[in-house]
Amino acid sequence: MDISVIVPVYNEVESVPELAAWIEKVMDENNFSYEVIFIDDGSKDGSWKIIEAQTQRNFRLKGIRFQRNYGKSAALNQGFSASQGEVVITMDADLQDSPDEIPELYKMIKEEEYDMVSGWKKKRHDPLNKTIPSKFFNGATALISGIKLHDFNCGLKAYDSDVIKSIEVYGEMHRYIPVIAKWAGFSKIGEKVVQHYPRIYGKTKFGIERYINGFLDLLSIIFVGKFGKRPMHFFGLIGTIVFFVGFIIALYLAYTKFFMAEFKMTDRPLFYFGLLAMVLGVQLFLAGFLGELISRSAHDKDRYLIAKTSGLEELKTDDS
Repeated sequence: MDISVIVPVYNEVESVPELAAWIEKVMDENNFSYEVIFIDDGSKDGSWKIIEAQTQRNFRLKGIRFQRNYGKSAALNQGFSASQGEVVITMDADLQDSPDEIPELYKMIKEEEYDMVSGWKKKRHDPLNKTIPSKFFNGATALISGIKLHDFNCGLKAYDSDVIKSIEVYGEMHRYIPVIAKWAGFSKIGEKVVQHYPRIYGKTKFGIERYINGFLDLLSIIFVGKFGKRPMHFFGLIGTIVFFVGFIIALYLAYTKFFMAEFKMTDRPLFYFGLLAMVLGVQLFLAGFLGELISRSAHDKDRYLIAKTSGLEELKTDDS
């Protein structure tokens, strides 16, 4: 199968039929073999009935319904697991992403051999309270992650199937799938300017809190990606430095006590700073040590992403 299109749906009853027809038109014009997977993320407006009707009309359209609203990341992760296409396209269900971009995205993955291509809504039809914070966080993400993209949160993206089968998206990490893919070893990440249409139906599902949560998620991804398997390198190093600073303070106070002045060490505020530094240093070091023990005993400690094999019919990755 050439393409799997994954569409998270949350209260988009008006737009689902139009989007399905639009995708079908593009696929048929380009002679793609395809599937479209609608993930109903606990909609309350009858979206699932529309999805069911679409799947009965065309066997290439499929639907998965969550019992309740779990969020976009959960919907995408479920779609990734169910997809069978060589190239996977994700897009939002609100008709702001154009299916007409699919052929070029497919070409960039198959012919130009990108691991992933992210859409860039260069000209956006959104209010300033969305575009200005978005530019700030996109710039911060590009700076921290080292990935040169203008629009990390664009819903229209294309992936080689190896990418989506090798990563897991949870919480609200859908905003940073390029970062997750990079840490998984997929470094050829491209960008394409895409058409962005104004919203016709419904209203946006995200508020200002998404920017706060998004920044915290970015820090989590960066930390786990760099130190998830070696927490001692982070906590142990910081703990050692903090403890050493406190120890130097204690030595200085001891020297001045015995050789320079008559006073009690506990009378000087510097004493408490030194004591606090040593206590924090020990705690940070122990946190790194415990993290290292947990990491080494984790079930998936020996699971690695294998790019290619030669002369092997099957390679087991479990503990058996």
